[in-house]
Amino acid sequence: MSKSAVKISLDLLSNPLCEQDQDFLNMVTALDTAMKRMDAFNQEKVNQIQKTVIEPLKKFGSVFPSLNMAVKRREQVLQDYRRLQAKVEKYEEKEKTGPVLAKLHQAREELRPVRDDFEAKNKQLLDEMPRFYNSRLDYFQPSFESLIRAQVVYYSEMHKIFGDLTQQLDQPGHLDEQRERENEAKLSELRALSIVADD
Repeated sequence: MSKSAVKISLDLLSNPLCEQDQDFLNMVTALDTAMKRMDAFNQEKVNQIQKTVIEPLKKFGSVFPSLNMAVKRREQVLQDYRRLQAKVEKYEEKEKTGPVLAKLHQAREELRPVRDDFEAKNKQLLDEMPRFYNSRLDYFQPSFESLIRAQVVYYSEMHKIFGDLTQQLDQPGHLDEQRERENEAKLSELRALSIVADD
């Protein structure tokens, strides 16, 4: 929006009416100065938000792929664990003969390291995921505080800029109702022109 306001004020400055009426030129110059100040503060706010909110969000988001990989690795190990556990259960249900007992022993030996690996990965996720989840507030709180401060500074400056502009453009003794009547009178004059189409 500030870029559009600067463009409008520049277009007004290049208008031939500014050359004819010194008061109009002074008002448009004051508007142009205010719009350029507004644009500068807006750019400062955007830079502040980029540095203190957007970039930390991107950094935080970069953690998710490694978390997703850890979850996927746990799921893969879980599938292996379930497959080997089913194999052990199958041999346990069969009649206890020599070859079946040998296969059962071998299946249990295959299952042990996979179970240990699953339990280690599962424990790691159960320990780290809640800490990661709880740390999000500590991570984002400074970003949100910075965002709020940037907004407060920006809108305080906008209030000051437009307050100064109002004082520069304000004609003493004019009430808002009086200005409104004057504007309506000017619009009526414009509507009365033959080149203006009826609505």
